[in-house]
Amino acid sequence: MPTETPDIIIIPIKAMERYQTVQEYLRGSLSVKEASARCQIGERQFFRLAAKVKAAETDKQEAGQTGPETLIHANTGRAGNRTLSEETKHEVKKLINSHYSDFGPTLAAEKLREQHRITLSKETLRGWMVKWGLWQPKPRKTNSQHRQWRERKSCYGEMEQWDGCYGFWFEDRGEACCLLASIDDASGRLTGARFVDWEGVFPSFEFWQKYLKKHGKPGSIYLDKHSTYKINAKTLLDDPEARTQFERACQELGITVIHAHSPEAKGRVERLFKTLQDRLIKELRLRGISSKEEANRFLEEVYIDDFNNRFAVEPKEPGDVHRPVQETDEELDRIFSIRVERTVMNDFTVRYQGRYFQLLPTTKRLVRKKEKVEVRKSEDQSVAIYLRGGRLPSEELPERPQKAKPQPELLAHTKRDKQQWKPAPDHPWRQYGRN
Repeated sequence: MPTETPDIIIIPIKAMERYQTVQEYLRGSLSVKEASARCQIGERQFFRLAAKVKAAETDKQEAGQTGPETLIHANTGRAGNRTLSEETKHEVKKLINSHYSDFGPTLAAEKLREQHRITLSKETLRGWMVKWGLWQPKPRKTNSQHRQWRERKSCYGEMEQWDGCYGFWFEDRGEACCLLASIDDASGRLTGARFVDWEGVFPSFEFWQKYLKKHGKPGSIYLDKHSTYKINAKTLLDDPEARTQFERACQELGITVIHAHSPEAKGRVERLFKTLQDRLIKELRLRGISSKEEANRFLEEVYIDDFNNRFAVEPKEPGDVHRPVQETDEELDRIFSIRVERTVMNDFTVRYQGRYFQLLPTTKRLVRKKEKVEVRKSEDQSVAIYLRGGRLPSEELPERPQKAKPQPELLAHTKRDKQQWKPAPDHPWRQYGRN
């Protein structure tokens, strides 16, 4: 007759240590206070363990357990009440492989809940994805340089952090473009985002003109030293009058411009782009968006509000310190245009960026030669010339004005033939040295 192999019982080290402590207490070598302290439990709980071991040794038949296994917790090896079934795990793995293979655990858990009504904690899903080889835990960073933490601003609208980020936001469905975004320093609210072709003057002007109409004037703007926002030429660094068009517009609006000396200084907007490069790209993919126009509508109508509901925090002080915009639309258009000073030439033409503009005599303003005028260039590349606040009528010339050439007959009278002059025979020069 084959003998039955008894079940193998795995006893935790913790149960073994407590069993030995109880035995010493029963033998009288330890007091209750010492034994309970060694087991890291209270005295009442230790009395229960000692009674359980003593009862098992006294009546083995009734207890059914002897030795250290007496102290093994009853739930050891038993599945938890909230344990998900293997079928659920298999379904989750299938969905992630088919739809969210490059998603992080947090975003994948959100999409499973929103799109498939499967509720999982991000930590549970993180463990599963690591086990399945779909997620690699990020190593801890070591700080190579000490940086001092800066406290958030107190009120909403006190300071906006602003930057642009180039990349393939539509992956292989569209061309690379730039995302301009601003985030409030006090609350972490995404206050504006817009896809543009490049981080230039007019895209920045368009962004902030819409921002002012929606929110008002912020106290300050914290940005980097991009050439659109700061003059970096060494010959002009020490010139207090040298300003970019962006700095000039902000100064006229009463908005302070603060330039960061490192990316870490404006870390809030840098982390914003890191989040958007992960989440926004995947959202655009799931919705099949492949153009800047569609993406900008999605940002304004859906994404910005959803982002703020997830990540925005309450500022330290309540209220909104944005200042109302007192300027009219016409004044805003004037402020958010490229404005430079030029000199009227002798033929009453003005030169700007290789283009020539002829001032017309129909103007009611007195224009003199060598007078300084203001040239304004709009986003549509149209150019207007202003003098003392009024616009001067002008037309663009197709080519550079040519200098007037003298007439050939006039040139004949003015031109002298080059002939070698000879002194006369009786000239004093000839008399010199004869004697």
